[in-house]
Amino acid sequence: MREYRVNEQGHLVFGGCDTVELAREYGTPLYAVDEGYIVERCREIRNTFTDKYLNTRAAFASKALQTLDVIRIVTREGMYLDTVSGGEIYAALKAGTDPSKILFHGNNKTEGEILYAVRNNIGRFVVDNEYELDMLEKACSELGRVQKIQLRITPGVDSHTHSKINTGRLDSKFGISLEPENRDRIIRKAMKSEHLDLMGFHFHVGSQLQSNEDHLMALEILLDLVREVRGNLGLEVKELNLGGGFGVRYVDGEEDTRVSDFTEPMMDAIRAFCVEEKMAMPVIYIEPGRWVVANAGITLYTVGSIKEIPGMKTYVAVDGGMPDNPRYILYEAEYEAVVANKAGLPADKTVSIVGKCCESGDIVVEQTNLTGKVESGDVLCVFTTGAYNYTMASNYNRLPRPAMVLLREGEHRLSVRRETWEDLVAREL
Repeated sequence: MREYRVNEQGHLVFGGCDTVELAREYGTPLYAVDEGYIVERCREIRNTFTDKYLNTRAAFASKALQTLDVIRIVTREGMYLDTVSGGEIYAALKAGTDPSKILFHGNNKTEGEILYAVRNNIGRFVVDNEYELDMLEKACSELGRVQKIQLRITPGVDSHTHSKINTGRLDSKFGISLEPENRDRIIRKAMKSEHLDLMGFHFHVGSQLQSNEDHLMALEILLDLVREVRGNLGLEVKELNLGGGFGVRYVDGEEDTRVSDFTEPMMDAIRAFCVEEKMAMPVIYIEPGRWVVANAGITLYTVGSIKEIPGMKTYVAVDGGMPDNPRYILYEAEYEAVVANKAGLPADKTVSIVGKCCESGDIVVEQTNLTGKVESGDVLCVFTTGAYNYTMASNYNRLPRPAMVLLREGEHRLSVRRETWEDLVAREL
């Protein structure tokens, strides 16, 4: 959670804007995103990674928060774009992204998505498996194209995070197993192809990681692979993609990491390896997503019913919930919150903030402290909702998805309009 400011009216200020006024003007639930904060994070990546080291690239993992505005902001700041579907590629191109700076991930790319990406000259396919490799070879052959690729490996690192966002362990659905016979067969197939240009390898060990331990373990495994394929298969590795997963602070007790906490020791290890192996330094990619946008976003709600069970629990219900933020029901994610129109009052009452859906698991914040003066009609702010809230939102219970406003130094404008009830049935025949 970011430090917040309270104005003379006792209202929470975010991105230079009075959040209570935002709620009045645009309605609730409302996503509010601070453009200035995203720019700061992009520039920190530039200062500590892409400008600091030669031949480095940072690709924003756009699944964290993909709107046309956010795509334009991060690409304007020099970032590449990590996409995971045809829809994300379509949006990236619609926002004006240079296709050569788009990476295409995913463990089950469809034939249609592959053809669309190849036709649009996407810069890199991060190939997840042999099935995809064969489909991509076929598509490129039919279209007369040569496609640059990275192979995603499964490093076998059981990262220190929630099981649902642990992506690098041996039994992960993602990536190519490093069992020698399996991996060498796939690598040889890629090397022999007239239509695929194997640039190197990719790994991703998990999300919301608070230390660099797992990345360094995975990197050691990756560098062993580079040494082996160089010696045994004659592959000169030109690119290494170290993924993302850098953690942010959601609640007290968690750290807000720096990108350099992860990149500096990895770059030191790669440079030392290249000297030892007498090989050229490859181009190095990273793929931060949550780290760029999580603390750039808040969600504003209006408080409705308040149910106090003496000696047990107080429920504070809001006009949103799991459709606009499914992260609690997925991972029991934790958040911090404040009553935006009473932000200057002490947080002296323990409550559960719940949503309006017909599900007992529809919880926004399981336990937090708010002012004891919270009442129906108040504006409630939940912090650190910039990542994986808008992009995972649904229409469960026929609830329209919220609007999003973009903030910058006290200015605000509508970025994504609120859905209407008519939108909910617009595709139905």
